[in-house]
Amino acid sequence: MKNFFIGVGIFSILLTAVGCKKNTAQQQPPLPVNVVTAIEKEVNEWDEFTGRLEAVESVEIRPRVSGYITEIRFQAGAIIKKDDLLYVIDPRPYQADFDRASAEFERMQAQLKLSQIELDRAKELRAKNTISASEFDQKAGSSAAARSAEAAKNSAALNLEFTQVKSPIDGRVSDARITLGNLVQPGPGPESVLTTVVSVDPIYAKVDADENAVLKYVKLSAEGKRVSARTAKIPAWVELGNETDFPHEGTIDFVDNRLDSSTGTVRARVVLKNWNPAFITPGLFVRVRILGATPYRGALIADKVISSQQGLKYAFVVKSDNTIERRTLETGTIFEGKRIVKSGLKDGEKVVSTRLQMLQPGMKVTPVPEK
Repeated sequence: MKNFFIGVGIFSILLTAVGCKKNTAQQQPPLPVNVVTAIEKEVNEWDEFTGRLEAVESVEIRPRVSGYITEIRFQAGAIIKKDDLLYVIDPRPYQADFDRASAEFERMQAQLKLSQIELDRAKELRAKNTISASEFDQKAGSSAAARSAEAAKNSAALNLEFTQVKSPIDGRVSDARITLGNLVQPGPGPESVLTTVVSVDPIYAKVDADENAVLKYVKLSAEGKRVSARTAKIPAWVELGNETDFPHEGTIDFVDNRLDSSTGTVRARVVLKNWNPAFITPGLFVRVRILGATPYRGALIADKVISSQQGLKYAFVVKSDNTIERRTLETGTIFEGKRIVKSGLKDGEKVVSTRLQMLQPGMKVTPVPEK
């Protein structure tokens, strides 16, 4: 009997302990969490691409006549103007050819005057059949010889002009690939390049848009939500690798006529003013940002409060009774430092920003506004 009472006593103690634990669990205070407020406003959805700066104009300077380099008139890397003299090829042989052709032309001009008088007389004689047809043709051929002499003079003048190698564009010149005293000859190979000149202002930023982006733009254009870059100049903003906030504005002035099947991209081109011609050169890496669609209203929230599971984006929203619910979100790009939420959040809703791993739907929390 004594053992019976002892057993009953122990059982009562255990029941009391379990009851205490249950009451303690029911009375556990809500979990304090930080919350941020969703703000709804008109937003711009941006698309970003990477690319390189390229010159609008680029020229390989090559000789048009052969000869020895006698002068180099530029400083390597300098900014030059159109028609600035770069090289001088020994002009003496070409000057001699020009003088000889000029003298021959003058001689033929004098002979042409005499021949014209004889031709006029020959026409009268030929009409009377006083001279033969062959003799008349010989006199008529004198004018053709004079024109040949004039063409030879013009050709010699052109060759003489080509001994002065000038820049065809404004821009920045490279170094001298061929130095004083060397023999140069016209030709298509790399050995005939004297130097190069690239324009510096304006400048291109060329990017490759992926196929999905292109299809999105086609759909938006068909729905009237975005103008096509093929029919209108779309604004674009550019930043260098060490810049932020895309400070340089330009416009898309060209989209290629086909998609490159090897890369799945379409080449596009942004033209913009060179904001620092002394240092900004073709070849630099850039990021380009353009509008992905027309502005629309959307909620903005800090990117850190959004979680992902199996490709779905979600966040924990605090309801009016301070319980939380898991809300599936459709998100967009970053705008003004925050993530655009296209659907799933409304203006003024509180979203949990801390202790996300401890949360469960329906849990009671104490929301504390994040500072």
